[in-house]
Amino acid sequence: MTGILVALLLALVTGAAVLLGARQSVRRAAPLAAALLFGLAGYAWQGSPAVPGKPVAAGAAAQVRFDEALAEKRREIGERISRATPFMVMSDSYASRGETRDAANILLPALRKYPDDPHLWVGLGNALMAHGNGMMSPAARYAFQQALAVQPDGISPHYFYGLALAESGDFEAARTMWLKLAASLPEDAQLRSELIRNIALLNALIRRRDGGAPLEMTP
Repeated sequence: MTGILVALLLALVTGAAVLLGARQSVRRAAPLAAALLFGLAGYAWQGSPAVPGKPVAAGAAAQVRFDEALAEKRREIGERISRATPFMVMSDSYASRGETRDAANILLPALRKYPDDPHLWVGLGNALMAHGNGMMSPAARYAFQQALAVQPDGISPHYFYGLALAESGDFEAARTMWLKLAASLPEDAQLRSELIRNIALLNALIRRRDGGAPLEMTP
């Protein structure tokens, strides 16, 4: 399951990064979405996700790599220049050096000062996910839920909570989160098209896990 999950996340991040960088229309982006989906399907068919990974010694090789594309996505769809910005910059700086614990801890004083800032809560949730190597800890879940409580209709809290749920293997909850967000966006919004592609990838994973049961995917 972990192997498939990694493939899913790589597909999501790669697709988003390429589309945003190239600024392509939804029609032009269709081949990319198909390629990612076929690549994921090929991995699920030919790969061996159930084979245990080989243990490695702790050290530089096991260091968590900073996901610049994810940080850029966070800035694009939610965070702008605001009171959260200096703290998020410092958090990203720690995360880029693999210091994930400090990346999360640096946000705590900011949240004590600005507990109503959803961007800080999203940042904390993402930092805790990175620190946990993609596992949804109770603290990470609480951070995302607080972001939603502060901004119930916010794009960033729904997007990144959904991404964290998908990363942790809760595909149904991730799909529900993204379906709700997609339904709230204009039909021609680029993010809505991205979410629909992501939901299709989740559906493919769920079908494979459940033995090919058909699933609805229209937001």
